Amino acid sequence: MAGTRKGTYKITNWRQYNESLVQRGSITYWFSDEVLAQWHHANEQSKVGHPFVYSDTAIECLLSIRELFRLPYRQTEGLARSLVRLMEVEVEIPDYTSLAKRAATLGVSLDVSRHTGPIDVVVDSTGLKVFGEGEWKMRTHGKSKRRTWRKLHLTVNPETQEIEAEVLTENSGHDADQVEGMLDQVTGPIHRFHGDGSYDPWKVRETLTKRGIAQIIPPRHDAKIKRHGNTKGPSLPRDQAIRDIRRLGRRGWKEKIGYHRRSLSETAMYRIKCCFGHWLKNRNLENQRTEARLRSKILNRFTRLGLPQFVWN
Repeated sequence: MAGTRKGTYKITNWRQYNESLVQRGSITYWFSDEVLAQWHHANEQSKVGHPFVYSDTAIECLLSIRELFRLPYRQTEGLARSLVRLMEVEVEIPDYTSLAKRAATLGVSLDVSRHTGPIDVVVDSTGLKVFGEGEWKMRTHGKSKRRTWRKLHLTVNPETQEIEAEVLTENSGHDADQVEGMLDQVTGPIHRFHGDGSYDPWKVRETLTKRGIAQIIPPRHDAKIKRHGNTKGPSLPRDQAIRDIRRLGRRGWKEKIGYHRRSLSETAMYRIKCCFGHWLKNRNLENQRTEARLRSKILNRFTRLGLPQFVWN
């Protein structure tokens, strides 16, 4: 009995995509002339104590190098010293303690491409390890109170595959609690919101309705209609989804409404973990948030350098 042949795909822009992969590791791409021109701080801040010597741009450049090559702070300082000598650039490099302290308060923009008109967003979260015993010890002796992880919440534009918003929380942070903050990060109007069942709570639904955003969210399996047909007021999107699921089945509803587009958020999380690892290097939450933010910004720059284009065979 002949088996079915699994579908395959072919990259049609391999030469351009290959060049974009090479460019990701180019030091001159990160140590650009614009960065070097803004290396020292303007010293106009209302900061108590000694003024900053290095600009936020310089600190962000070095922390980006740290994320790209997965380095500790000391090795980042050493690598940067070697690079400026090889490039014959006359700039001083901050020591590793300065990098760690500045990272805790550094404001990082995701540097998202401009877009006109409303966009769709896909939202999801994933876990990142922090510190604690290894997998073997955990399985052998059970969990440890020192073993913990953080939760990374991402909002992705499915058209450009850029990360529009990002939040890092402790592992107790519920997905639904981060929605309003992430929507505030997105510049411009939003047309549709794609999320899984963890975004089904009414507070999320009400926030989306108030902002005029269409909801592509599956209701819980035991969900009940809240506003019946003989009730005054417009039909609720969640109630309409329940009616469609009863009529079409959950799989049919997902296909009809385009729910599976949400998987592009999982693709972004997979790319982040492939590029930077499944763990965070810093120990305190403020530095971890800057670390996660930088990874999202770097991934956006990778995306603009070029993505593979496919045709299915």
